Amino acid sequence: MYRIRFHGRGGQGMKTASRILGTAFFLEGFEVQDAPRYGAERRGAPIFAYVRASKEAINERGIIKEPGLVIVADDTLVAMPAAGVLQGVTEDTVILIVSVIEAELWKDRLNFPGRVLTVIPPGEGQSHERAFTGGAIAGAAARLTGAVSKASLEEAIREELIPLGTKVVEENLEDALSVYEFMAEHEGCVAPGTAIAVEGFTPPNWVELPFEDARLSSPAIHAEATSEQIKTGLWRTVRPVIDYELCNRCSWLCSTFCPESAISVNEDGFPEIDYEHCKGCMICMTQCPPHAISGVLEREAKGGEDNET
Repeated sequence: MYRIRFHGRGGQGMKTASRILGTAFFLEGFEVQDAPRYGAERRGAPIFAYVRASKEAINERGIIKEPGLVIVADDTLVAMPAAGVLQGVTEDTVILIVSVIEAELWKDRLNFPGRVLTVIPPGEGQSHERAFTGGAIAGAAARLTGAVSKASLEEAIREELIPLGTKVVEENLEDALSVYEFMAEHEGCVAPGTAIAVEGFTPPNWVELPFEDARLSSPAIHAEATSEQIKTGLWRTVRPVIDYELCNRCSWLCSTFCPESAISVNEDGFPEIDYEHCKGCMICMTQCPPHAISGVLEREAKGGEDNET
């Protein structure tokens, strides 16, 4: 059975990737499970999706504990324990990281005994709207398993994305087929895993939550002024940047439309963004009349900060 996990952030297409790959496997005659896993978070929050594919009936359920392939669409997640990128990996697991950093350096950083591969982000150097696509990583997974043909991959992309329009389909096809060819030398490096035996099976490390009276537990949920402690800026993939030379100081617009109240107004009437809590939804950019707010990829913005320091 092939067991594959996609890790990324909300808005990067992890759900799309799992659906495309699952459909492609199905077209090749496999039994398939594909599903995303996330909570109520918004764009930029760490999420993952998984795919199981087998020629036999699939009796496993739930998240994949021992993946044969892990694809990481955002390399900033590797160092985040909450993202669980390395959970359950073994020396037989193949890790593919979408990154401009070379594979050998990642292998050394992770001290990982298995195979580590990298691919440059699709749309690198282009606008952020094309920087993250599920089609590309689905294409990579299809080639690495060696079990999905190019024809099935193309058909799966068209079937899953046609409701989004021809332009989206063609862009994802371009990215997916490009990565599919790029991974040709590694075709088949992901082997089907064996069935997990019931005897000796180690259950997940569940967190036991004791039942408490509502008067004890509810304050932890409904207490006021606690959201500031959650640095949701870590979810961001695209950062809004204000060009104050273009700003008309109509800050009642961007500050009002910001769903996280992450935009305040300084004493001169200019808007200021709280990047610790801005999730990068870019609503402020779409609402700005003089187009003074633009989107910058977070990794580029971080690079600029590092250079300044």
